[in-house]
Amino acid sequence: MNPKFHNGGAYCRSAFVAINKTATAAGTGDATEVDGAWVDRKPSDAGAFMSAKLVIAYTATLAATKTLAIAAQFRDATDSSGTSADDYGDAIASTVVATGPAGGGTVTGTVEVDVDLAAAREFIQAQVTPDLNASGTDTVEWSAVLLLFGTDRQPITQAIDSVKSWE
Repeated sequence: MNPKFHNGGAYCRSAFVAINKTATAAGTGDATEVDGAWVDRKPSDAGAFMSAKLVIAYTATLAATKTLAIAAQFRDATDSSGTSADDYGDAIASTVVATGPAGGGTVTGTVEVDVDLAAAREFIQAQVTPDLNASGTDTVEWSAVLLLFGTDRQPITQAIDSVKSWE
């Protein structure tokens, strides 16, 4: 039995990006880029992570047919304060990720962005831009984490425990 199939979580690590961010259509936070936390992709206990997945979880209140779009960009730097920060890779264009249901309502979901970190400097940062296309009533709350993969030291999890069903 391959443990990577039954315990894939042991082969990645999560990192904080942003929590409890909000935006109101045509108001605060809308179409505004949010800088996430700087993440060390080469921690001393892990080696160098070679890839990552940005996961943005959201809940939005949207009028019928109105949308939430998300854009993203990554930056890299030489230290955790962002020294010599520069854009890393191509920006992810604003993409519609949710549309208000008939009569309006709450829509929840996740957005994922994969990134190859092979050429990145030690610290990386995700920048996220939520964009609501209604005027004043639609809202979104979102948070984000980065899942890091591809180090030569395995398993690399920082899980508090593991639930097993295969033993």
